[in-house]
Amino acid sequence: MLDRIRIVMVETTHPGNIGAAARAMNTMGLSDLRLIKPLQFPHVEATARASGSADILARAQVCADLDEALAGATLVVGTSARQRRIPWPCLSPRQFGEVAAGRVEHEQIAVLFGREDRGLTNEELQRCNYHVAIPANPDYGVLNVAAAVQLISYELRLALVGDPDAGDAPRRSRSQLLEIPPMEWDAPPADSAEVEHFLRHLEQLIIESGFLDPDNPAQVMTRLRRLFLRARPDKMEISTLRGVLTSFGKHLAAPSDDAGRP
Repeated sequence: MLDRIRIVMVETTHPGNIGAAARAMNTMGLSDLRLIKPLQFPHVEATARASGSADILARAQVCADLDEALAGATLVVGTSARQRRIPWPCLSPRQFGEVAAGRVEHEQIAVLFGREDRGLTNEELQRCNYHVAIPANPDYGVLNVAAAVQLISYELRLALVGDPDAGDAPRRSRSQLLEIPPMEWDAPPADSAEVEHFLRHLEQLIIESGFLDPDNPAQVMTRLRRLFLRARPDKMEISTLRGVLTSFGKHLAAPSDDAGRP
């Protein structure tokens, strides 16, 4: 199940952090590393800090943008130490492990880690279904990015694999919860790209309708984005919504019956 967890590092500046993150992943049994525009990679410092995890670096995919890195992912989680103006569903690392344990068998999960100096941008965080905040010293709550990868990877391993030395069963974070009978769903979840295409289509249409002023957008799209990411529509629902938008668009473009009348 750990092979369905994807670690995505965004515009990492120091190659040593990439190597240290690869080592952290390997220690916890994760292997899928995606790098968005790393400043220096491949690099001898990354290999040195990987310390026996060079195979993860060798398989790491260097991506041009977030769309490429998230291709195929159906659950996207962003790490952030700061609350934004528009609050987003936020989990602790242990809560995230619980969520992942319940979904990893049927979904591809991507975890985003931001830049060393400023983390993830608001736009990148708005691509996420959840944010994960690591509880830390309120006077200095900033972790090194590789340390953050280690901590999140550890919680994922405990939730998905358990701790055999402590006698923990897999998904231990769910052990005190009343189990809900499994429910067969009729369509797989929409992936990140499908949801993003829908949201861009929606934005275009509400601009054309006059509802949204692109020069003064306020937080309209941010709140709509949060709504649909929280709802987590499946592929059929997204297809239906796209069809509705296309139909609305045709009606907007069609000439009015009153056009040209005196």
